[in-house]
Amino acid sequence: MKILILNEGFEKQGHIEKRCAVSVSSVKRMVKRGITVVVQQGAGALSGYPDEAFIEAGGTVQQNCDADLQDADILLCVNRPDESVYTLLKAQALVIGHIDPFFQKQAVEAMAKRRLTTLSVEMIPRSSRAQKMDALSSQASLAGYVMVMQAANHLPSILPMMMTPSGTIKPAKVFIIGAGVAGLQAIATAKRLGANVTAYDTRDVVAEQVESLGGKFLKIDIGETGQTKDGYAKELTDEQKQKQQDAQRDAIADSDIVITTAQLFGRRPPQLISKETLALMRPGSVVMDMAATSGGNVEGSVPGQVATVNGVTVIGYGNWSQFVAKDATDMYANNLYNLLDEFYDDESAQFTLNMDDEILAGCVITHDGEITNGMLKQAYQGV
Repeated sequence: MKILILNEGFEKQGHIEKRCAVSVSSVKRMVKRGITVVVQQGAGALSGYPDEAFIEAGGTVQQNCDADLQDADILLCVNRPDESVYTLLKAQALVIGHIDPFFQKQAVEAMAKRRLTTLSVEMIPRSSRAQKMDALSSQASLAGYVMVMQAANHLPSILPMMMTPSGTIKPAKVFIIGAGVAGLQAIATAKRLGANVTAYDTRDVVAEQVESLGGKFLKIDIGETGQTKDGYAKELTDEQKQKQQDAQRDAIADSDIVITTAQLFGRRPPQLISKETLALMRPGSVVMDMAATSGGNVEGSVPGQVATVNGVTVIGYGNWSQFVAKDATDMYANNLYNLLDEFYDDESAQFTLNMDDEILAGCVITHDGEITNGMLKQAYQGV
């Protein structure tokens, strides 16, 4: 079996991808299993892995991979491959990466038409068995850490309490909206840095997790809420959203740093903070909008940029794990290797595509010329 990894480290829509789909460790493990691994020149350069390291691990490094694309069995990607890439792949080749399928209908339909088998890592179910291959959670945990560190860099004051000869500096107040994977990591990081941390989530079930990390849980009665079978927060009604924003206003106004992590699976994120609410914050305060590049939680945030709204610094970089590209690559590469390991048959030297398996049934979105994921087909019908 032949696996190909292309160099994604070029500018695309104002963004340069620093991560790579393999690490030296994952290449070693694949080669040990008898898999041929071809890495395009420079693929790991931005994440700290030079070409020589992949060669030493047993991989092959190529500058031009057009011929390899035509006979590769599996293409491992960080992001969805361009049309110029997937049109060169042979039928039945397996593409694995962040496909962003709910918002890439045209590309998904085109890959199905090419008879490619497409596995979207975003669709890997959040089950105990699939945990080791859950790339979305791995990258989200890094995002939570990075957002706190970026906020601390932009805040014109320090996070911990400090007793000095000139007096005592009070700890910064950090308010985190959303206590999923990213939110919980942000809580833990901010608390370790000495901040006073408060968090809110529509799911009361996470209150215990917030408090176990040293944060305070803000309780807001907005009626019946809950989470999906995969652990995502359910979408709120307009009335619930208004109640939520009204109740959060005081907490936001009193905070030095606010971090929003609210994202809805397969849908645009909700707007949680208005410009009017930002105007209540102290000048110099910092707001981190995790969802800025996919629609935004904060009014006035600019995807990929730092904006100033009513005297408040609003940061919407997106692609947060890029700031720690080495660890992001290592984690993502491990997730992909664990996925391959789960379904790779050593005897036949093939990736076993059992569509009755609950993991593959959820994350394989195109196969044999069709879109196979029911949730995705339903979403496309409503477009």
